[in-house]
Amino acid sequence: MFNIFKKVFKRTTEVINEIAPKKKKKITKDEFEDILLEADVNYELVEEFLDQLPDKFDRGMAYNILISVFQYKADWKEDITDRPFVDMIVGVNGAGKTTTIAKLTKYYQKQGKKVILGAGDTFRAAAIEQLTKWAERLDVPIISTRQGHDPSAVVYDTISSGVARGVDSVIIDTAGRLHTQTNLGEELKKMVRIANKAMSGAPHRKMLILDGTQGSSSINQAKVFNEMIGIDGIIITKLDGTAKGGSVLSIANELKLPIYYIGTGEQPDDLIQFKANEYVNTILDEIFI
Repeated sequence: MFNIFKKVFKRTTEVINEIAPKKKKKITKDEFEDILLEADVNYELVEEFLDQLPDKFDRGMAYNILISVFQYKADWKEDITDRPFVDMIVGVNGAGKTTTIAKLTKYYQKQGKKVILGAGDTFRAAAIEQLTKWAERLDVPIISTRQGHDPSAVVYDTISSGVARGVDSVIIDTAGRLHTQTNLGEELKKMVRIANKAMSGAPHRKMLILDGTQGSSSINQAKVFNEMIGIDGIIITKLDGTAKGGSVLSIANELKLPIYYIGTGEQPDDLIQFKANEYVNTILDEIFI
């Protein structure tokens, strides 16, 4: 797992190496500031870190400061025994929602779980087609309708079908057109209500997909979705293709929401659980002896 984190954050660690090519036992606040800002940690958060540090400090102190932003308990909903377990996936178009749904499907399949998908982004025909292709490739059933139809009907039908088929997991896609925020907000709220009608307690997790290449700017997107329906956790995509790996710190600090998974590539297998300690150590390995 640790090597995977090194691979995922390779671009970020390369940037760190450019700024601090020589590893040290202790570094200065100025050096730490340059490193964090270049890795796309929010300026305000960097200043918070520096205020808690002496002029020179070692790895242990740096670790304690960085890990502090992850001091929340990720609620994996493991106490929920209802089946199927319903994940509703939200996020803006282009963040990698559909591919992440495929990855999450494969992740569950590796655990021996049966999955059904719901193509709830009825706004875009391409979204329905793409998810259908993934369903065929992964050999899982999918509930879909034509473009423009009511996405809440897809939610109801998918959960009902999941119950009837005795599957373990339902994963529902949603639209992500933030430029029509009011309409989207009402649509998502309705989908959540209908999910609960189809099965009491559903959706069990509302997961937000954030594009890692957007860096800290994705925080504003997250706030909008959180205000709309309340987000339970985050999946960050495309981190392997960006030097903005420090934005993970900003996202965790600003949103106070657990990061469940990170994408590690383009294939269905390329999804791993996020481990805060391994993430922090991956960064510090490039700075300290």
